[in-house]
Amino acid sequence: MIEEIKALKKERRATILAHNYQLPEVQDVADLVGDSLELSRAAARLDSEVIIFCGVDFMAETAAILSPHKCVVIPEKGAWCPMAHMITPDQLADLKALNPGAAVVCYVNSTAEIKAKSDICCTSANGVQVVNSLAQEEVIFVPDRNLAAYVARHTDKKIIPWNGYCYVHDHFTPAEVKAARALHPGAEVLVHPECRPEVIDEADFVYSTAGMGKHALASQAREFIIGTEVGMIYRLRKENPEKEFYPLSDNAVCQNMKKTNLEKVLKALQTLEPRVTVPEEVAIKARRAIERMLAVKI
Repeated sequence: MIEEIKALKKERRATILAHNYQLPEVQDVADLVGDSLELSRAAARLDSEVIIFCGVDFMAETAAILSPHKCVVIPEKGAWCPMAHMITPDQLADLKALNPGAAVVCYVNSTAEIKAKSDICCTSANGVQVVNSLAQEEVIFVPDRNLAAYVARHTDKKIIPWNGYCYVHDHFTPAEVKAARALHPGAEVLVHPECRPEVIDEADFVYSTAGMGKHALASQAREFIIGTEVGMIYRLRKENPEKEFYPLSDNAVCQNMKKTNLEKVLKALQTLEPRVTVPEEVAIKARRAIERMLAVKI
């Protein structure tokens, strides 16, 4: 199956992108494995005709927005991000009406319609820099309350959060961090900024998944407790075979990220379905917000 995927990828002039939370075998057949920011940048600069996006819906939408003339395919149509759907365009419009002078920053983990109604996007890797790049002193931040709280700690601007969350990261507890430290007293604790503030307070470092990867490579530590979706552990172990990585919780699983498998990747290459498209009137406005984010230096 892997050989068939490689052959068909070449025939289709396709590039396979996979998020860090994908199954190990899907990561292994991908041309690039990364976090949302890395994959967004890749989608914008790729010269391939077809992008097979192994992730969840908003990620493939972002690729389609940035590459409107490419064929963007998501192997599993049912792979969606619950947090991205925790705010509707009407709810965002109401929030903007209540705070007319505020800029709107939307986490890239949002629908195309929300991006289109925002001033600029951000990821977990650049949220602080994006907010600090704005002229406005008040910032509406949607949809993740935990990332909003993290950003608020690192800016003088007033952050107006929406009450959304990632169910995987929101479930981590301070008690789990303490228990993990007791089991692995020499390990560094790395957590994602989508975690609750009280979990972040117990950690040694806060990083996006890409940041975790860079830290693990550079750190002199030999053991790490990783507070994000368990799929990240595979990449970390692969890149650092001499080091030990432990999930903060074995239950930190995004069910929708795990819906994509090799059979579905192969079928996506064979059929170029299900194709992801975004209406042009939405894509134009969303593209502006995404490109503005990509222009922010981190």
